[in-house]
Amino acid sequence: MGIDLFTSRRRLLLGGASFAAWAYLPKFARAADHRDPRLVVMILRGALDGLATVAPVGDPDYAGLHGSIALSTSGPHAAPMLDGFFALHPSMPEFARLYRNKQAAVIHAVATPYRDRSHFDGQDVLESGFAGPGRVQSGWLNRALQALPRGERVMSGLAIGPTTPLVLRGAASTVGWSPAALPQAADDTASRLVALYQHQDPALASALSQGLKLDKVALGDDMKPKPGVNGAAAMRLVARGAAKLMAADDGPRVAALAFDGWDTHANEGGPVGRLAQLLGGLDGAFAEFETGLGDNWRDTIVVAATEFGRTARINGTDGTDHGTGTMALLAGGAVNGGRVIADWPGLSAGRLYEGRDLAPTTDLRSVFKGVLRDHLGLGEAALAETVFPDSTSARPIKGLIV
Repeated sequence: MGIDLFTSRRRLLLGGASFAAWAYLPKFARAADHRDPRLVVMILRGALDGLATVAPVGDPDYAGLHGSIALSTSGPHAAPMLDGFFALHPSMPEFARLYRNKQAAVIHAVATPYRDRSHFDGQDVLESGFAGPGRVQSGWLNRALQALPRGERVMSGLAIGPTTPLVLRGAASTVGWSPAALPQAADDTASRLVALYQHQDPALASALSQGLKLDKVALGDDMKPKPGVNGAAAMRLVARGAAKLMAADDGPRVAALAFDGWDTHANEGGPVGRLAQLLGGLDGAFAEFETGLGDNWRDTIVVAATEFGRTARINGTDGTDHGTGTMALLAGGAVNGGRVIADWPGLSAGRLYEGRDLAPTTDLRSVFKGVLRDHLGLGEAALAETVFPDSTSARPIKGLIV
């Protein structure tokens, strides 16, 4: 019983504590071109309404379909125009600023190969990188780490949250950090745990010590748990801690995190309301990465993606149901920004996918491939065969990176 209890305690500490690291952070070797690239993938779980985030106000059918939640470019809470056709949700002023500074871009009418509308299967396809759902034990971002050119750079992945997102699970080195686990553990308590296991389990003690160092970097006074912090504010706090870890010279260069709550079947809201609050949190997360990474922002790409879109027409509860086409957001100093990239299909009845959804014209894997190829140096063969198996038809989008 004593051995079983000890084993269970060891598994708990290694897998669930905020100061538990799953792997050592290797030293980082700069790329041959002297860049110091960083990549952050933000998974927006629940299916984000792309038509409400970046609204095609120039499409004559948009306002009628989105009805009471449609954005307007005039009046109270006006949506700022990104170009002559698309407008950005007014709750995202930081992204708008980055867009004006050519450090943010939108890829619209995108989707994974998945065409059904199950959250679980859609998220599985989005994060696994396979064309269909299944029992996959690794994600495309972890496989990308394994496929990095030898001798070019050494990276570890940073998994943010109480569990590692599927997109970053696999054989490549990762380190885990969660700001929500064991928030009240005092320094002396943690130190005693390290001392307790120093002789009984040196590997555990070493992992705990490393994790403590991670927390000291990520959790400054501005990151202490605060009463009443809502989901939007939590997005900023998580991004702030992750940025501090990624800014370190020997810190991780690739990170993945997931934000839940984007399933807006009812009371979605237009320029104000539930979705506006969520988008405000996402907007703040972009800003926190920019601030926290400092000079490293110039070599950074942050990608925000969701499992599928939502219906073009609102439902009877002022929300939207599960759909297909949506959009992806890119931000960072390495983004070739100031653009909405879209092969726009139109929103007329004959143009909607299955008569209800924005029809996807761009494979989301092409977006990821373009970033991985031009930002991290992965070859197209590895992208098509290993990172995104059987995806030769989804060619990397060119020109996403400066």
